[in-house]
Amino acid sequence: MLTFETVNELTLKITCSGNDVLFTKAGSFIAGNNAGGKNYKFEKVLLGPQGSFAQAALGSLLRRVTGENLPLMKVTFSGDSVTYYADYGQHVVVYKLAPGETVSVESENILAFTQDCDYSVRFIGCGIISQKGLATSTLTATGNNAYVAVLSNGNPIVLSNIQNRDTLSVDPDAVICWMSPNGACDPQVKTDLSWKNLIGQASGESYAFEWSGSQPVSVVIQPSERRGGIRVGID
Repeated sequence: MLTFETVNELTLKITCSGNDVLFTKAGSFIAGNNAGGKNYKFEKVLLGPQGSFAQAALGSLLRRVTGENLPLMKVTFSGDSVTYYADYGQHVVVYKLAPGETVSVESENILAFTQDCDYSVRFIGCGIISQKGLATSTLTATGNNAYVAVLSNGNPIVLSNIQNRDTLSVDPDAVICWMSPNGACDPQVKTDLSWKNLIGQASGESYAFEWSGSQPVSVVIQPSERRGGIRVGID
């Protein structure tokens, strides 16, 4: 069994009791300790974490086509141990998903997840106006030990309208992930384009992800924007 926790906000600590399997971002291991000889090993995941070859191959192709590809590493534990993972000093946020719960997350923000999570890519139809593009990665809990660790470029904040049913509007290039008690709850894309975009007078906030009050959701946002999106102007 695996347990996730953070150390000093920047490192993921994973405690393993017995035998288990972990999927993590390739190259993210930084240290580990256990009694006796080293009892864990690393293996690059060539296609994907799915069970069958056909599913793994299809999943790999879909992730590459949509730009949601994530170089994965499989860690196999054969005894009690503690291991540590990080990625260029980014902040680490840990979630334990309830069975059936789904988190939609940008692939580059995934650090690690347990084998009780089903990893896939889902189309959300958000066009090409943002670095997020047409698809998002999803992790769905299929068991009782479904841990997910995500990365944030800086300390993240969480916005939620589950209690107050407010409208949430966020920059797609700052979104890390979102979760809803009603399953997948994809946003609408709202644009604010005008003739000013053509003469270089755009506000820089011409599009946003929006969830209405009828879409209860929690959204995790990082204080940094990805580079991307369409920029229209005349020099």
